[in-house]
Amino acid sequence: MFKAVIEKILRPAGSRPALFFTHFELKKDSKYFRDISYRFNKEKDILGLIYILSETLKKQGSLKRHFYSCYRADHEDIGEALKEFINFFLGTDTSAIYGKNIKPHGLMQLLPSPQKGSACKRMNLFLRWMVRNMDIDFGIWDKVPPHKLIIPLDTHIAKIARCLGLTKRAASDWNTAKEITESLKKLDRRDPLKYDFALCHQGISGLCRGKKSLRVCSSCAIKPGTLCE
Repeated sequence: MFKAVIEKILRPAGSRPALFFTHFELKKDSKYFRDISYRFNKEKDILGLIYILSETLKKQGSLKRHFYSCYRADHEDIGEALKEFINFFLGTDTSAIYGKNIKPHGLMQLLPSPQKGSACKRMNLFLRWMVRNMDIDFGIWDKVPPHKLIIPLDTHIAKIARCLGLTKRAASDWNTAKEITESLKKLDRRDPLKYDFALCHQGISGLCRGKKSLRVCSSCAIKPGTLCE
């Protein structure tokens, strides 16, 4: 469902999205994003995100450079860097979009932060793509080691992680994502997120429902014949 929305947003950028969004001008370019919305995000929220990214690119040069300015090698994980990364975005004056400097729910939903306890699934997924250099990931932000990443926690990962004892927490928040990541480090300390895709697709495919099911659990590929608690 969201692919069509993404295509509409990227269409005016052509083959040079970084160039287009760096030189984005609200008065001249806002026409390209009329009537684009998705679930909680109204037209102004999407325009607000584009405006914030554009202002960041103008000030920082690139998202990579911006994240590197937030990251410290002595950080336990990418949590502190992600907080600073998002706080910089939220420091942008949005008066040009909303008529006053506000951050409504539709915009904030696009910019979650560990500071507020969010699991930050999409941000962690983006960072996985940028940092890891194997599987489907790009590996172009090579200053950050893969073991500092936090797993992108969605409903499938949360259910299966509880089933496998990777976490005992009931909430699907930042601390739960950290706990699951720490559990996966027992299997591979240098690259715990290598298991993300496999775990997630156990749920997406219906091979695991994260709860007791005689029919599904009897053929479980991870714990065959064992019912989830």
